[in-house]
Amino acid sequence: MQLFIGITAIIGTIIIYYVALKIHDKYHYPFTLPMLIATIIIVLILLITPISYDSYMIGGEWINKLLSPAVVALAYPLYMERKLLKKLVVPILVGTTIGALVGISTGVLLAKWAGFGEEILLTISSKSVTTPISMAITESLDGITSLAAVFVVIAGVSGAVLHSYIYKFTKIHHYLGKGIGLGSASHGIGTAAALENSQLEGSISSIAMSISAVIVSVITPWMMVLLL
Repeated sequence: MQLFIGITAIIGTIIIYYVALKIHDKYHYPFTLPMLIATIIIVLILLITPISYDSYMIGGEWINKLLSPAVVALAYPLYMERKLLKKLVVPILVGTTIGALVGISTGVLLAKWAGFGEEILLTISSKSVTTPISMAITESLDGITSLAAVFVVIAGVSGAVLHSYIYKFTKIHHYLGKGIGLGSASHGIGTAAALENSQLEGSISSIAMSISAVIVSVITPWMMVLLL
């Protein structure tokens, strides 16, 4: 029975994402991002129908396990742009380090200003890195790991949806700044959005995402001592 439910959930998710992709192709706007549209549709289905989240995640967990191979696949654009990327090592390292510092401090300080407790502050601190790493950091800090995954998705989707407006407002047009910004703030989802703009921007975003994960893992415990 579980096998049937799992396969049904996977097939249903693929169909929903395909529909969302077609919507994005026809109406190519930031707010029609396939992942955002697909997520909204799935949430509505779970709310309207008697299907429970636990039942859906029997198959959803299988999809979730593909996250790591998907991240590894981002190495391809890095290989294609390797010669230029070697020349940009210093600005990428500096920009990503600043992005990591800003990502941690702004999330924690905003949550602290809003009056949330220490457990939430610890959980939101690693929102800008990919899900497995964020959950590992949150667990080491005694935060709420399941909620950390939610914060990661929010950071990723909001960055992918709003980045074009933010870059337009701040007048950031260079591929280097845009790639570093998306990679260090919105991890894999942001990198996917960067790849839609150009392979070079996506490559820089992929590097920034990877470097940011290492930096955030190292400095988050120390920064939390200062911010709490």
